Amino acid sequence: MLTPMVAGGVVFPGLFLLSKNTLQRLPQLRWEEADAVIVSARLVSSVQAIMASTAGYIVSTSCKHIIDDQHWLSSAYTQFAVPYFIYDIYAMFLCHWHKHQVKGHGGDDGAARAPGSMWAIARGYLHKEFLMVLHHAAMVLVCFPLSVVWRQGKGDFFLGCMLMAEVSTPFVCLGKILIQYKQQHTLLHKVNGALMLLSFLCCRVLLFPYLYWAYGRHAGLPLLAVPLAIPAHVNLGAALLLAPQLYWFFLICRGACRLFWPRSRPPPACQAQD
Repeated sequence: MLTPMVAGGVVFPGLFLLSKNTLQRLPQLRWEEADAVIVSARLVSSVQAIMASTAGYIVSTSCKHIIDDQHWLSSAYTQFAVPYFIYDIYAMFLCHWHKHQVKGHGGDDGAARAPGSMWAIARGYLHKEFLMVLHHAAMVLVCFPLSVVWRQGKGDFFLGCMLMAEVSTPFVCLGKILIQYKQQHTLLHKVNGALMLLSFLCCRVLLFPYLYWAYGRHAGLPLLAVPLAIPAHVNLGAALLLAPQLYWFFLICRGACRLFWPRSRPPPACQAQD
């Protein structure tokens, strides 16, 4: 178990530092540190998402029996990914701190180093990213122990499908980068927004009904009978995982309304949300 975790602890922070230093030092680029940090953090998140979804596809397609079949990659990648969630909490804080500086709250007059200012930035970060920080902490403190210990080698198929939820992450990261650099009205941003909406709906929201359907097919049960046939704590866990996905999907839909139907001519559905 220790080897994949150590590898993850080296790969993700190492990739972040490599990307940041490259963007800052290449003569053709010479990016400011704030830009390099923000883009590098998004890049690492995208790389992790591609790795996770690839591992998930390999695992889920290799397990013909959705309960008993096992694949070594399921436990190996789960252990490898744990350091990413710890690293990403810090990387998100760095992005927040640099955005705070760029907006003029820091400056060169030493205000950013004034007593209590870092705590104020940290509180702002936790307020803005509370749900994401909570999600990352739960992945490390709850989901990881459950996947390694509680499963006892069962259900690799379901774990593989859960890993494929990361398919939407590269589109989310690219969208944030385009917004950061005020490219909201470009064709690339609109195409990426449509792909983000579709991938998030399919791989994060509809994933849970699919998992219930897959178990129902395995057990010979109709979809609506599955929640009553499985333990209550499984339903509770699925509901807790689904809830933030529904919230984020709502935010994505609201953003899509604002992108494709500007406020000057919003459709009735968007008017109700505003």
